[in-house]
Amino acid sequence: MDAPQYLHLRPGDSPPALQGAGTFKAVLVSEAEATSEWRGIVSDWIVRSGCRYFMAWGNQCRDWHDSVDEANLKRFDYGDFPDDDLVMTTWHEDEPVEEAFWFSEFSAVHPSLALETTYILHVAPSASEAELLRTFAEAQEITDD
Repeated sequence: MDAPQYLHLRPGDSPPALQGAGTFKAVLVSEAEATSEWRGIVSDWIVRSGCRYFMAWGNQCRDWHDSVDEANLKRFDYGDFPDDDLVMTTWHEDEPVEEAFWFSEFSAVHPSLALETTYILHVAPSASEAELLRTFAEAQEITDD
């Protein structure tokens, strides 16, 4: 398991360019309210940057899930798209963030692509990089015991 990449987004900020990201998984950790307009901008950025498996956790996680689905459908004018452009989406409401992090490593599998890179997209007023990366690493030790 490679460590995930951490990106902090303050609500309303423009998302950064992801140079050379290729295709990837993203776990969105939302700790702030976001407008539907900004969610749409970020969702479009997520899809166009190469995300092919998106998991949402926290505030408005269902809205984030739906927004990423919509961004991918819009990208292909609501028509058919190649299998490699399918963006799988899940939301993880009412479960601890550790379970969403565990899911991202052990259950989030794209049907036609190997997704090696994982991003933690943290939507919050302030960054918590060290804490979320530590929580992610610890979540990989969860067992079904």
